[in-house]
Amino acid sequence: MGDSLTHIQALEHWRSALTHADQINTDPATLKLYARSTQPVSTTPGAILYPRSREDVQTICRIANQFKCPLYPIACGKNWGYGDACAPTEGITIVDCSQMNAILEINDTLGYAVIEPGVTQQQLFEAVQAQAPEFWMDATGAGPNASIVGNVLERGFGHTPYGDHVQSSAGMEVVLADGKILETGFHHIKDNRVAHLYPYGVGPMLDGLFSQSNLGIITRLTVWLYPKPEDFSFFYIKVDNEAHLPQLIDALQKLRIQGILPSAVHLGNDLRILSSHSPYPHDVAPPGKAIIDAHRKNMREEQGIGIWNVSGSITGTTAQVRANRKVLHNAIHGLGTLTYVNDQKLALAKKLLRLTRGIKFGKRLTRQVAALEPNYGLLKGIPTDAPLQGCTWGLADAPEHCSDPLEAHAGFMWLSPVVPAQGTDITRLLDLLNPIFHDHGFDMLCSFTLINGRAIISIINMLFDTRVPEQCKAASDCYDAAMQACMDAGYPPYRCSPQGMAKLYSPDDTFWHSTQRIKKALDPNQILAPGRYIPLNGEDA
Repeated sequence: MGDSLTHIQALEHWRSALTHADQINTDPATLKLYARSTQPVSTTPGAILYPRSREDVQTICRIANQFKCPLYPIACGKNWGYGDACAPTEGITIVDCSQMNAILEINDTLGYAVIEPGVTQQQLFEAVQAQAPEFWMDATGAGPNASIVGNVLERGFGHTPYGDHVQSSAGMEVVLADGKILETGFHHIKDNRVAHLYPYGVGPMLDGLFSQSNLGIITRLTVWLYPKPEDFSFFYIKVDNEAHLPQLIDALQKLRIQGILPSAVHLGNDLRILSSHSPYPHDVAPPGKAIIDAHRKNMREEQGIGIWNVSGSITGTTAQVRANRKVLHNAIHGLGTLTYVNDQKLALAKKLLRLTRGIKFGKRLTRQVAALEPNYGLLKGIPTDAPLQGCTWGLADAPEHCSDPLEAHAGFMWLSPVVPAQGTDITRLLDLLNPIFHDHGFDMLCSFTLINGRAIISIINMLFDTRVPEQCKAASDCYDAAMQACMDAGYPPYRCSPQGMAKLYSPDDTFWHSTQRIKKALDPNQILAPGRYIPLNGEDA
């Protein structure tokens, strides 16, 4: 795994081989920045390398192999709540690919973009607007400065009908641990014209090996763009009765699987919504104490939100949107209050704001528009950092605006179980987790996403202050208990933080034994992100 002597030797060779002096940083202040994490425990790297090209990555890997010096590649380091830019183990050299930020191609006819790992959501959004205005990209809530490639490799999801990011990508360029280049799909076939259009290629499909793994460093990826629809209608459902949630889930599942609702559909509880758009009630809920139901109810009424809140969009031709709106209305009748918003309604609301700003109605409308507009934009592929505002909820010195949770010392751990898209399973999950969060002194901020018509991805987290050891321990203990409960109930996570990865393994699981064999074949010296997802060879798996 390398030691201090081999690390020094590797650094000397990297300094000689890389073109620019600022591509290597061992300054303690910089290392401390990379050691920050939203997790209760973090690690400090031994050095930071900044490749600017595929060739730089190849050089870095060859030298790392020569001296058996482990590397931890990151795209932009915004893997919030799942480890951020922080390596799983101490002293690893981080390979920060954020300077590899070229948009290599945008095709405005077939609708795709070819990008490097450092390309951010905001960067691609602006490029698509300028070069392919008849298309939308798909955005996540991780913020404008988050990497697109990094999110795809973590199997993240967004909001448009192309919200499943793995399924809307096609072909990778990968630097393997020995510095060789692997091109997946049709990319390795000379002069082919379809590599960006058909993800499977011919022969074994290798792309999946490089998501949620440590088998290579991706230096190029094709992502598909969603054709701008003729009509777009955002919908919002306010649910005031907790008992209606299972029926609502079942109704939405049917519409999702039928294609009536083409985009991802998001459900958030009151705390999830309040955390992003209202101040934390420190006077009634000091650290370690949950917000009582009566005060939650008052906050809901003040903000005009439900105990559960649903958002999504209906897209297509004007006739399709009109017809599908009626179907949605009939399907959820009696379960919640349904509101539709389009560009015209949003523009009218903003006009009313200017006319009513000084009165009570105007103040409430201001809050509602402020809460609506970022989510409305996300469903059109417009990046926003609004979801990040909720990460600092509860901090005594929470900033007014947060674009980087690490600067605010915000602690949060995402628990992300996948459940069947059935109301009974959602009820079971809530009944399972509510007492665990309560016993550890945490409010349960909760959202559910119908990623397709069959499965729901849950995003549940506890918020804490990383500067307070007692809160860090409580969060860690709560996460462990909740993660184990989900695994025991048959609801494994769709992605995981370093702390949770150990709970994925069992000693007789052929799946993990097989991944270890693949790792040994491609990276025998365990150079790339040792221990990330794939357990180390020699450990029980």
